[in-house]
Amino acid sequence: MLTGELLAVSLRAIGAHKLRSFLTLLGVIIAVMTIVAVVSVISGLNYYVATKLFSLSPDVYAVSRWGIITSRDDFLAALKRKRIQKSDLDQVERLSKTALMIGAQSGIDRPVKFGARRVPDVSINGVTANMADLRNLDIDLGRFFTETEDTHRTFVAVIGSEIRDELFPRLDPIGRTVQIGGIPFRVIGLLVKQGSVLGQSQDNVVYIPRDTFSKAFGANRNISIFVKARGGVPGVPASQDEMRVIFRALRKTPPNGPDPVSFVTSEAIQAVWRSISAGAFALLVFISAISLVVGAIVIANIMLVSVIERTKEIGLRLALGARKKDIRRQFLLEAALLALGGGILGVFFGWVIAYSVDAFTPLPTRVPVSLIVTGLSLATLTGLVAGAFPAIKAARLAPIEALRYE
Repeated sequence: MLTGELLAVSLRAIGAHKLRSFLTLLGVIIAVMTIVAVVSVISGLNYYVATKLFSLSPDVYAVSRWGIITSRDDFLAALKRKRIQKSDLDQVERLSKTALMIGAQSGIDRPVKFGARRVPDVSINGVTANMADLRNLDIDLGRFFTETEDTHRTFVAVIGSEIRDELFPRLDPIGRTVQIGGIPFRVIGLLVKQGSVLGQSQDNVVYIPRDTFSKAFGANRNISIFVKARGGVPGVPASQDEMRVIFRALRKTPPNGPDPVSFVTSEAIQAVWRSISAGAFALLVFISAISLVVGAIVIANIMLVSVIERTKEIGLRLALGARKKDIRRQFLLEAALLALGGGILGVFFGWVIAYSVDAFTPLPTRVPVSLIVTGLSLATLTGLVAGAFPAIKAARLAPIEALRYE
């Protein structure tokens, strides 16, 4: 039989029992829908973590007291470390030979007001002027402050888009004065909108000069130091080793003592996130595998029923000269088309779920073409595996006995 003829016969057989065919596909639909929906969320979060959540370049790392806390022991170890202060920053700038650029950041939460409008608990970050480059901060309107403004402790601010939306819904914020913790600051820049993830807004933020921050909110604040390594990414390990040596000398740490600081890199952030998302992916694989197995069993059962129902038809085809491989191909094609139909519906429903999650929740999603292809391929493979035994059984029917079947 020609492929076109096989396809037409298979489609007619599937269309003859539309409701039964649809119910047969529920397992495959649920499995593919789960894969597309969950993987799209994980993919979206991975992309967000890699590009937005902690926007460090690969050749930039942070030196901090806290680092990345992943356990109770990490937290207790961080508590024992001393704060990084301005004097430490000065020593690092004086002693470092492997750093191409060094910046600093301190933070505090304070309300921000403009007229009668007020935004509580805004993340106020006192940073050096080069932090726009070190943290890849994109400016939508206006500009970032200069080193001169930092040195002269100028009361200027760069605000996030959420602050603009709350305080200046129909106004240009540039040049206007806001109250940060009761202290007036002139707005000179607006950051590009970043959105939110896991319910945490990335736009509820204000950047001010670090020396101005110290003057307004106190100099005794913990500092995180950001370092751009000389020589690019290959120079990061040597630069970290140098920072480790400098801080061990400043803290007079004994040779067998733990490091007095911790390092944070974009790769470390992504590694932590990958370990978290791996658990969700493992659960996805388990649920999808169960759904696919159930779907395969149902398809195999329905195809066996179809073989019995069409025994006379099979006997007639064999008697008229159809080859056994034609019968096998026909039933395999029917099973594959059934599963592929379930895969298409599963991809559609999964895409709808992913779109809804992205539109109505803080979770970002991405549905790459490779995910759609994977979903359809898994569905088709499930159909081929499920249809193999019924196809073999149909091909082995004896023509005379099949024609006598009642």
